[in-house]
Amino acid sequence: MTKKKSNVKAKRRIFLFFIVFGAIIGSLSYSFFSNVGKMIEINNEKHELKNKLVSLKDEEEVLNSDIKKLEDPEYVARYAREKYLYSKDGELIIRIPNDD
Repeated sequence: MTKKKSNVKAKRRIFLFFIVFGAIIGSLSYSFFSNVGKMIEINNEKHELKNKLVSLKDEEEVLNSDIKKLEDPEYVARYAREKYLYSKDGELIIRIPNDD
């Protein structure tokens, strides 16, 4: 009878060991895969932000170019005449309608 009891206790210990081992493996696997998902999400966000940075740098170059142009009084005068239909003294403005 003692052999049966010791065999049953040994089986219970082995079963308990496998349950604890399985729980540890399960929690580690969950942690690993959730971290992999976060890494993929962060990597995608990084690529989106890089693309946004490139477009903002391009926009900055255009705006800096516009600033340099607007520092030139001749350009400002020409721009105002074209855009807002201002004229020089003695000039006559004739507006031609667009075909659009």
